[in-house]
Amino acid sequence: MAFSERVSRLKSSLIREILAAAQRPQVMSFAGGLPAEAMLPKVQWADMPVSMGQYGMSEGEPALREALAAEARALGVPCEASQVLVVSGSQQTLDLAAKLYIDKGTEILLEAPTYLAALQIFQLFGADCLTVPLEADGPNLVELRTRLERHAPAFIYLIPTFQNPSAVRYSEAKRDAVAALLDEFGVTLIEDEPYRELTFDGGSATPIVSRLKKASWIYTGTVSKTLLPGLRVGYLIASPDLFPHLLRLKQSADLHTNRVGQWQALQWIGTEQFREHLSELRDFYRVRRDGFQAALQTHFADLADWNVPQGGLFFWLNLKQPLDTRTLLKAALEQDVAFMPGEPFFPEPERNLGHLRLNFSHIDPARLDEGLKRLAAVVREAQARQAA
Repeated sequence: MAFSERVSRLKSSLIREILAAAQRPQVMSFAGGLPAEAMLPKVQWADMPVSMGQYGMSEGEPALREALAAEARALGVPCEASQVLVVSGSQQTLDLAAKLYIDKGTEILLEAPTYLAALQIFQLFGADCLTVPLEADGPNLVELRTRLERHAPAFIYLIPTFQNPSAVRYSEAKRDAVAALLDEFGVTLIEDEPYRELTFDGGSATPIVSRLKKASWIYTGTVSKTLLPGLRVGYLIASPDLFPHLLRLKQSADLHTNRVGQWQALQWIGTEQFREHLSELRDFYRVRRDGFQAALQTHFADLADWNVPQGGLFFWLNLKQPLDTRTLLKAALEQDVAFMPGEPFFPEPERNLGHLRLNFSHIDPARLDEGLKRLAAVVREAQARQAA
């Protein structure tokens, strides 16, 4: 059977496989970035116009585009509604950007570690993934400049606010410096901000795209982490030189994002009801974050180092005695525990051993302590075998 050459690079999503394995009700899962089901808002369908069942505009619902542009301008993003494209979850933004920029061998620049599904898409299209190491407040600027001087990447993909998987939030100084470097070298920025609203310390920082003076950019977000992931409604906002190309790619992909989900998102975006929901969401997740931190201190203090996340949905652990955490999955699942190994978040997994990404938003707090206790035991047993 003659498939395209691209299919030879198609990798299955480890996170989707783990989530499938974790469907058994007894499994205590720290694996996926799943919102807490208790905090999924109750939605109303009765008032939805029948016309929403008809085909719609490829750009998205005009009222939703206006609302999203207004929200973005409030963050400092310079845009009009004409620059907003409603997409099928912000995952589609990455697919469209890959189609726009990547041929086999195209160099792109990423954080290390970076979002697993972004790597999956970019590598599918044949990208040569260059990386810049992340520090506690953002990328290593010396390394970033070196990369930009030695290469001409088609774009740089960054998650500056509660990065997935590391939970790093870039400082204001790092945001300014990154913007200045991208302007200097003329490199397009794709800025992904799915977790911006999930801040637990009240801190905020304007997006990097708002600091650019010359470079092209795509800014992308979603309602998946704040409303309902099942809606599959996200958005991209692009500099005017990029928008027409992204729109045509969207048209060829799926005509338009589902209008039923767009209508539902529009009932929330920019409303007082939504602001109250976000406040409740932050309070809820802050409590879960604090409970997770306490349990980690009990069971993992001698095994790993980590920073307490100031937002987002994840803890990122660095094992003091590194090993390939992918080898722990089978034993963990046998103990009814699921987690996300850290290696797949790097383009070169074999050179980056000893990390775990743990989600704190979804697990029942009553099962949290037992789940981390079992996971710690799995790690200890594997390290003892390694040392023997």
